[in-house]
Amino acid sequence: MDLAEALGDWPSGNSQAGGQQPNPSWPGQPGQPTWPGGQPAANPTWPGGQPAANPTWPGGQPAANPTWPGGQPAANPTWPGGQPAANPTWPGGQPAANPTWPGGQPSQPTWPSPQPSGPGVPSARQQTLTVPYKHNLPSGVFDKVLICIAGSIKPNADKITVDMNTDRDLAFHFNPRFNESGKKVIVRNSCIDQRWGKEERELNNFPFVQGQPFEMKILCTNTEFKIAVNNTHLLEFKHRITDLSTIKTINIYNDLTLSKVEVQTLP
Repeated sequence: MDLAEALGDWPSGNSQAGGQQPNPSWPGQPGQPTWPGGQPAANPTWPGGQPAANPTWPGGQPAANPTWPGGQPAANPTWPGGQPAANPTWPGGQPAANPTWPGGQPSQPTWPSPQPSGPGVPSARQQTLTVPYKHNLPSGVFDKVLICIAGSIKPNADKITVDMNTDRDLAFHFNPRFNESGKKVIVRNSCIDQRWGKEERELNNFPFVQGQPFEMKILCTNTEFKIAVNNTHLLEFKHRITDLSTIKTINIYNDLTLSKVEVQTLP
């Protein structure tokens, strides 16, 4: 087959001699394709017509501020039965600021009371006590007995005294002195068979202040009395009467007012 016959297989058209057709068309291929039903317009129309720039809603364009069924709600709507008050009342009346609990208002919690002292040893809980003051210890003292004494020192106090006695002897004499030759000292001693023992005076701290309240604690152990004032340990005094059950009274006197004397047993 020569070249002419070969070219005869291509469809004829407007070709340029010796060159490629500008827009060759393929068998069955349209130059610009057509759509079924015709070429769509540049701005196609929608079924039923072109939608407006601002389409309308079924039933008409909604207003800028639509109305609610039954009318536009007020700025401050009313509640069924009327507008509620600023401070609504509760069924049965307005609750109190501090409501009461069933059976009455609960009180502030209290801590468990200390264990009562040993058999026959009472505990005194009084607000005003007469000085001189005497407190009986029918069973004497023993290990883990704690005696709490609270009150105030008089403004011009010279001395205060706490004594622990048997029926005939002074087992422990505790005697703070505010001006002994210009010094403050706490004298500790005993008086047995009408004879005073050796005084103990050495002490760096004098915790009592004229015109100020105080709390003193005396803890009995098997070997000594331990003294604390205002929750600070102060001193010890070794037992000079070893039969502790014979120490049956506490005597408190001189320049103080007294608000509390309690005797309790530690666990």
